[in-house]
Amino acid sequence: MLKIENLNIKYGAIHAIKGIDLEVHEGEIVTLIGANGAGKSSILRAISGLVKASEGTISFMGNSLNKVSAQNIMKMGISQVPEGRHIFSGMTVLENLELGAYQRKDKEGIRKDLQAVYERFPILEKRSRQDAATLSGGEQQMLAMGRALMAKPKLLLLDEPSMGLAPILVREIFSIIEDIHKQGTTVLLVEQNARMALSVADRAYVLETGKVVMSGTGKELAASEDVQKAYLGG
Repeated sequence: MLKIENLNIKYGAIHAIKGIDLEVHEGEIVTLIGANGAGKSSILRAISGLVKASEGTISFMGNSLNKVSAQNIMKMGISQVPEGRHIFSGMTVLENLELGAYQRKDKEGIRKDLQAVYERFPILEKRSRQDAATLSGGEQQMLAMGRALMAKPKLLLLDEPSMGLAPILVREIFSIIEDIHKQGTTVLLVEQNARMALSVADRAYVLETGKVVMSGTGKELAASEDVQKAYLGG
């Protein structure tokens, strides 16, 4: 579904991503783990068209994304939940959700998907007329996820969905991720909580200073002594 070959990303003199190869197959949850600054978010931003590759190729469903605008990448079926949520303050919860579907024209489909988001996140329906800025951190994360789902993505990119959340909310967010996956959405997850990320992942990649240093199934990496020492407190 998604194939990245020899991806290099540079920010001026900084070589952030160094020749990465990565694949996401349809129906998978794939996770990227690594320390801060390893390059995880840069990869998601390149997939979304927010950052341009210095070298290498990114393809989705057999089509190159290298010269496609972020707007058209979204039309192709890729939605991103950004790190920090980036909900729109001064707009209601409902208006934020409707923005997620701004490129769609199927009014009946949008109505059904809005109802599906409310069923998955009942608190958002209760808060639908509130300014999105008044939501708690956990509620804002649910709103960011709901907004991305309103675009009806084939591939959902999640950037640090558990950041800043209490442990009980982290478990809830990961349960929601598994539920979204079971409903047929492929997920590429960037997450610093390696233990939780590996517990839900079909496959995973470990990044260090812009390079993939390990890959395997979620279970394989969770059982790795190196991963345990570096990321799981083992």
